[in-house]
Order: sequence, then structure tokens, then C-alpha cells
Amino acid sequence: MKPQFKTLDQFIIEKQADFPNAKGELSRLLRDLGIAAKVVNREINRAGLAGVLGETDCVNIQGECQQRLDVYANEQFITALKRGSECSAVVSEENDEPVIFDSPLPGKGSYIVAIDPLDGSSNIDVNVGVGTIFSIYRRVNSSAIKPHDLLQDGNQQVAAGYVIYGSSTMLVYTTGNGVNGFTLDPFLGEFCLSYPDMMIPDQGRIYSVNEGNYNRFPESVKQYIRYCQEEDQPTGRPYSSRYIGSLVADFHRNLIKGGIFIYPPMIGAPNGKLRLVYECNPMAMIIEQAGGVASDGQTRILDLEVRGLHQRSALFIGSKAMVKKAMEMIELYSEVYQS
Repeated sequence: MKPQFKTLDQFIIEKQADFPNAKGELSRLLRDLGIAAKVVNREINRAGLAGVLGETDCVNIQGECQQRLDVYANEQFITALKRGSECSAVVSEENDEPVIFDSPLPGKGSYIVAIDPLDGSSNIDVNVGVGTIFSIYRRVNSSAIKPHDLLQDGNQQVAAGYVIYGSSTMLVYTTGNGVNGFTLDPFLGEFCLSYPDMMIPDQGRIYSVNEGNYNRFPESVKQYIRYCQEEDQPTGRPYSSRYIGSLVADFHRNLIKGGIFIYPPMIGAPNGKLRLVYECNPMAMIIEQAGGVASDGQTRILDLEVRGLHQRSALFIGSKAMVKKAMEMIELYSEVYQS
């Protein structure tokens, strides 16, 4: 698709008209996220030369060893959001507790940001695509930050997006009025509109799941994988199996080409492994705005009750027809799924 050479900043300002009661705070917040993404992108591109590859000695609340670039990306996004003053608190995968900015300027700090600063960071050492996922909520309480400010359900999001750092760097986001993608022009140093009004095909030919965990999957998911592998020309099967191990990269490919991404509940992880607040909810908002579907296998992702900042969830997300078929399998094998 031919780029329109409209920068992210220009696009955001034009779209302010979609929020007649807004005063530009959300636009400035989105620009702050875009600036931080450029800084992180620069460091990723020179990671092998800058000596920032590999693990730190720290473990995050998920029990995962933090990569050096996890820590760097987390610091850059938090710093950018604090300086911008439109954000009053950040919930991050890399922090046990929310980061609350004590003294927002008068009339500022209207938003809460949930973020996975560097999704798939363990892939950086082998030069595989990684990304940033973010979610934005409007602050509920006007005085001190309260738990209900931080534990809002996904259907309360005012914006969501991701950045994918790969062969080219793209920022994709929605404010509830469609999905648009911007590619970073390395010469201009600007994100330029390259994928306007993104829509996922209703039917795809790609399924993305870590089949190394196959024996731990519920019977319904095993049956769906077998269905994907069966020969049936009228439906385009067998489907192609594509799994990168980075949610952003797998999601982005399927968004463009059509497909389904699955991270199911399984033995050892009965609630799934992905984080609801800063992974599943933002991706669910994006996919629904692009005409797709997101479910935990039984409930629409955006309708799930958020009970904790690092709450986990299963995820079935992608093309409408493919997710619908997976849900039919789950219903058919519901007793096995629930056991």
C-alpha cells in the first residue's frame, strides 16, 4: 500500500475531532508513547553493539528473568509518560506494583497506562521481531489513585496499541474508531501512516500456537489443531502453522494476512499464561476494531473482570471465522476443557 506521508503527529491532531470533549490530553499521551518507541527502537537496532543483550540478575513478578532491554524499555516508557504529565500511573509487566506519579500538574494526569514494554524480549538475542503493547484508561478518581483506577475492565479502554520492532518498525493503535498503522521512516525519524483502516480477513489460513505444549493442552484445543491440519480444499485447509513466540509479531502477521493466535489454558497454567491487563485487553480492543474476535475460550476478553494487575488469561484471537470454529470445538469438548 502506498504510504500517505502523513505523520503520526499530524494524524493524531486530525483525529482529535473524534473526541469533542477532549482537550488534547490523549493526543499528547499517544505522542509521548511514540517518542519513547523511537528511543527503544534505536537501542534495539544497536543492541549487539551497545552491550545490552542478555539477562540481568533480576526476576520480575512473573518469575521471568529480566532481559537488559526489558529494563531499558521499561525505564524509557515510564520516563516519557512522567515527563508528558498526561499520565498519572503506569502498570507494567516489569514492576510488581503500579508506578504512580505523585505530583501531576493541575488539570493533568487524566490517564492510566498499562504496558508490556518489550514483549518477546528473549528473542532479541537471535534477532527475532519483538514489540511493545500498551493500553490507556481514563482515570476514575480525581484525587489520589485508587484500586478501581487501576483495575478497570478491558471494555473501559479509551485506546490501545502496539509497536513492532522488526524489518521495519511499526506503531499500530486504535482509539475505538478503527485501527491505523504507522511505519517509522528512519530518514525522517517520524512514524508515517502506511496502513490506514486496517481490517483482518474474516477467514485466514494461519494458526499460531506453541505446539511444543500440545500434550498439556485441553482436548478441545487438540481437536482444533487437528482440524487445522486436515486436508479440505473447500475450506482452504490444511492451514499453515506459524509461531514466532512473540505475541506482537504473531498478532501483527495474522492481523494483516488473517489467522488465529492461541495461548490456551493447559496443565500447569489452568488460567493461561498471558497477562490480561497489558497483553490480552489491548490486543482484544485492536482486533475487535479491525473486525476480529478475542476470547478466553468462554468469554469475550473485554468483558472479563480484572481482579489483579498481573492477572493471567487464556487467549484465542484473530479472524472471526477461525475463532468461531475454535469456540465450537471448546463447546463440544466442554467437559474436558473445564477439567
